[in-house]
Amino acid sequence: VGECDSLLLNVNVLSYHAVCTNTNGSYYCNCEPGYQTKDKKTFNATQGVKCHDINECEYERCGENATCHNTSGSFYCTCDPGYRLESGQIHFTNGSCKHEDECGFENPICGDHAVCNNTNGGYYCNCAPGYQTYPRTFNFTQSSSKRCRDIDECSEVKDLCGPNSKCNNAVGSYFCTYKPGFKPSNDKKTLNATQGVKCHGKMFVSDGFLNNNRKVTALLSMIEHALKLLGYVLQDNITKKSVQTYVTMLVNRSEVAPDGPLVLSASDIQLQSDWATAAGDSYLGIATVSLLSYTNLHTLVNNYFHWLETQQAEKFKINSRVVTVVVTNPHTANLKKPIILTFSHLEVPVGNQTCVFWDSNLDGGAWSSSGCTVVKSSNNHTVCSCTHLSSFAVLMALYEQEDIFELQLITWVGLSLSLVCLFISILTFGLIRSIQSTRTTIHLHLCISLFIADLIFLTGITQTENQVGCAFVAGLLHYFFLAAFCWMCLEGVQLFRMVVLVFNTTLRPLYMIAGGYGVPALIVAVSAAVHAKGYGTRRHCWLSLDDGFIWSFFGPVCVIIVVNAIFFLITVWKLAEKFSSLSQDLSKLHKIKTFTITAIAQLCVLGTMWIFGCFQFDEGMLALSFLFTILNSLQGVLVFTMHCLLSRQVRDEYIKILRCICEPQKRTYTEFSTNQFSKSQHSLLNTGEKNRY
Repeated sequence: VGECDSLLLNVNVLSYHAVCTNTNGSYYCNCEPGYQTKDKKTFNATQGVKCHDINECEYERCGENATCHNTSGSFYCTCDPGYRLESGQIHFTNGSCKHEDECGFENPICGDHAVCNNTNGGYYCNCAPGYQTYPRTFNFTQSSSKRCRDIDECSEVKDLCGPNSKCNNAVGSYFCTYKPGFKPSNDKKTLNATQGVKCHGKMFVSDGFLNNNRKVTALLSMIEHALKLLGYVLQDNITKKSVQTYVTMLVNRSEVAPDGPLVLSASDIQLQSDWATAAGDSYLGIATVSLLSYTNLHTLVNNYFHWLETQQAEKFKINSRVVTVVVTNPHTANLKKPIILTFSHLEVPVGNQTCVFWDSNLDGGAWSSSGCTVVKSSNNHTVCSCTHLSSFAVLMALYEQEDIFELQLITWVGLSLSLVCLFISILTFGLIRSIQSTRTTIHLHLCISLFIADLIFLTGITQTENQVGCAFVAGLLHYFFLAAFCWMCLEGVQLFRMVVLVFNTTLRPLYMIAGGYGVPALIVAVSAAVHAKGYGTRRHCWLSLDDGFIWSFFGPVCVIIVVNAIFFLITVWKLAEKFSSLSQDLSKLHKIKTFTITAIAQLCVLGTMWIFGCFQFDEGMLALSFLFTILNSLQGVLVFTMHCLLSRQVRDEYIKILRCICEPQKRTYTEFSTNQFSKSQHSLLNTGEKNRY
């Protein structure tokens, strides 16, 4: 019998959201998909079992950032606000919700004159500088129907442009024009009495008042305290403009500490932070955030970069307005979450941008980058991240001298060849006995000093990661380059003694060591004691260009060159006198003349090299950098050529050594033949065979 075909039975089964299945001699029932019984998988109509809806949403069916909706016998998922499926479906049962970037739509979601800020799962809008919503709202969305409108600065701020002038509102901004018969005070021309009143009002932030860093520190500290005190008495948010400043303050009064993001704009600077940072851990029922932008303070404090310039070997210029950030949180030296500041540039940058703050602890006050980093930078804006609060700005490097591949290639190839030549020269002067003299001893130590200096220069000049190690490398270079010049000076003294003195023309080894190594050691020790921070820069392990510290090297070098030149002039003069006398040993004089010409040529080459080195780090001196690099890289080759290859005595010794190396087998064969011939002669004499010949 087909029980499932019975109309009554089928109706009963269908009323319980079940499906009947006929079998041979019987039947059984199952719940439809999306339904289940309490305890039985199969049943019959007479048991009174009911199929109940399964709540699929009790399990994690939809994944993160989605909401499950149960229906009769099924379910569906929808993405949370701010998220969507890549396919665009609204209802789904299988898929993953991705974050929706509302700010990336082609049509601006915030409308005209507004900035969209994307957040995790949502977004918010802010008006651009010079615009605001009516009534005033700092953060809004598209659903609030808020639109940014131009701020009429001229009507909001009385006497915005000052006396004897007229304020003219413009779209997103304003400008001032002066009444007939009056001129702006910044052209430094004669002012009348009414303008004198205005000048007294500006005196506090004039160049004359801020003529040292301690006064700048006092001014900024006073403004920070004033903003903090003002925040306690305010009831509502305010925005105030004047000729000198633009300030925006947010106030939150509640029993519970506020939370969530906050954004402030003042002039062309934007601050992004959160209320937890503003309130701090010790919330007292009020939290305020103040952002104050100075109109022209950047022109008055566009210096005090000495600490940065010493560390980074660059020159700087302020390329944004200065801004002060103040909150009620008393603990802002090390924030849990950094603040984000977006600065508009005053001019298109030509070098790297650096985010800085005014550090009152640096010798009374100076710009410092500690705790501030550049998040990103373009031609128009720089975004800074800082872990503390203070007064901030963006500095622009006036130029950045990049490492040029050609210069690096010349240095590597030239110095490698120079090291080989110097090594051969050291072996020559140290091991060949026939040429040993006071001059060769001087040449030996000259080559050792240049070899060590070139080796350190090649391997360590750019190793700036470790500041202490870099300073040590710079100190070694300072010492060994000075030692090379000192040994050259000793050569000039020795040539002078050879011409002027007849007897005892040699220098004592102790005196030479003291002059060649002791004098540079004394100079480096005094330099390090006076200004240890002068060793090592951001880009190179060499002497700093700031505070004239580089002259701890160039000064002694100039003195050595002048002293050497004096000795050479006297030597040449004495040589000329002796050549005119027929009683002199002309062969000896010719030898001294050759020595003198070689020494003068050596001094000219190395001296000229370091003259070019003075301009190595100056902007626009690329040609001199190439000349310095070429001469520095080939100085070992020049020393080897002048003192070894051009010396007949040294060349003869080289020839002897090469013969010994290249002809050992021939010499061995000759000795063997000679021995055999001697033995045969001896045999003939003993046997009487010699008489046959």
